[in-house]
Amino acid sequence: MISREPTLERLATAQALLLEPFGLTEAHLSRALAEIRLRQVDDADLYFEYTRSEGWSLEEGIVKTGSFSIDQGVGVRAVSGEKTAFAYSDDISEASLMDAARTVRSIAQAAQNRRVRTPARKVARSRKLYGPVDPIGTLDSNAKVALLGRVEQMARSRDPRIVQVMAGLAAEYDVVLIARADGTLAADVRPLVRLSVSVIAEQQGRRESGFAGGGGRFGLGYFDDAVLAQYVDEAVSAALTNLEARPAPAGEMTVVLGPGWPGILLHEAIGHGLEGDFNRKGSSTFSGRIGQRVAAKGVTVLDDGTLADRRGSLNVDDEGHPTQRTVLIEDGILKGYIQDATNARLMGVKPTGNGRRESYAHVPLPRMTNTYMLGGAHEPEEIVASIKRGLYATNFGGGQVDITSGKFVFSASQAYWVENGRIQYPVKGATLVGSGPDVLKRVSMIGRDMRLDSGVGTCGKEGQSVPVGVGQPTLRIDGLTVGGTA
Repeated sequence: MISREPTLERLATAQALLLEPFGLTEAHLSRALAEIRLRQVDDADLYFEYTRSEGWSLEEGIVKTGSFSIDQGVGVRAVSGEKTAFAYSDDISEASLMDAARTVRSIAQAAQNRRVRTPARKVARSRKLYGPVDPIGTLDSNAKVALLGRVEQMARSRDPRIVQVMAGLAAEYDVVLIARADGTLAADVRPLVRLSVSVIAEQQGRRESGFAGGGGRFGLGYFDDAVLAQYVDEAVSAALTNLEARPAPAGEMTVVLGPGWPGILLHEAIGHGLEGDFNRKGSSTFSGRIGQRVAAKGVTVLDDGTLADRRGSLNVDDEGHPTQRTVLIEDGILKGYIQDATNARLMGVKPTGNGRRESYAHVPLPRMTNTYMLGGAHEPEEIVASIKRGLYATNFGGGQVDITSGKFVFSASQAYWVENGRIQYPVKGATLVGSGPDVLKRVSMIGRDMRLDSGVGTCGKEGQSVPVGVGQPTLRIDGLTVGGTA
């Protein structure tokens, strides 16, 4: 059997799903883009997408809901200066494509006697970060129901105080085809799965919850019994620990953040402020500060869309550019921003492969992929032992951030009070309050245990949600404000 190069294989898959069934060819795409380019536009693209998704949920020992959906369509965009015109349709046809092209070209001035040449065809270079598997078909329905049943049994068998178990399983098969005005063609076949486990423990009338889960860009076979046991143990442990939690102290204190998912604070409080649109408009606290010190020495922050099988990774972004490993902050010095094509052009830099959109019905924005801080030289036990009086936060729930000022409020879902280097007891109700740029400068110890999250992150911006990854090592932050309940 002869196999094709992965990039060409993905392109063939996308054409078979998104062009051929509707009588379209690459020539039709070229004509639509030429129609837009009759006006003086700076950029234009077509974004075709086919998405098949499935979800199952278990509660009270029963798989109560199951859902299945198919969505497909095309988005057509023209960009002139800072202005964007966008149209989309779930009708993939030559007529709707040309109608959308004529609609969006109105953003620009007509050019007299403008001659439009068809640019040479070129297939965008990309990567092979995950296989083109359809995860929905990797387990049959009976096996999916049985998988959720095993989660239920495992959780209840861990401790008699577990009184409720909820579990969810989701799978998605997403195929995209992008045609750009410069003749570039790009395609991607994106599997995505996620398993979530939530438990409630009860003791002497008190109820507490615990959550765990994970996933990535692979098939459902990833969730074997060992992985299920890991998620169940994490969720049960969190719930039982919270049963013993005391009200959190309040005030300014040393705070140590655990590795992995606590990187969500880094993502929200710092990452969004490094996105190109906020910096081009001057609305970010990091605007105009390239080359300046914005963090303590040793702090290096990356956005990396090239990590194999990760939830936030992409072979190409939603504008057809290959994803890359972008250094944002290096040893405390601001090195660059996260860029899509439009903001990169307006700022005079190159795109970083971070143009992302929720679906064909949305315009691309500069968005994070997998954002994390590199590890340092300290053992995590050494960092915790350095706390005289303070908080050790190992998991987070929700939070809010002001991009302009960098100020944030985050609630810790699992945290411990530490005195003289020893963990004393778990606490609840701890809220971290501060400013992202200020926190970066207060980092005094960085662990060697950098870890990415388990694959559960979803990022929202301007009404659009996309899957992302976060990560960090254990960090000591001096003088952070904690809002507590004690």
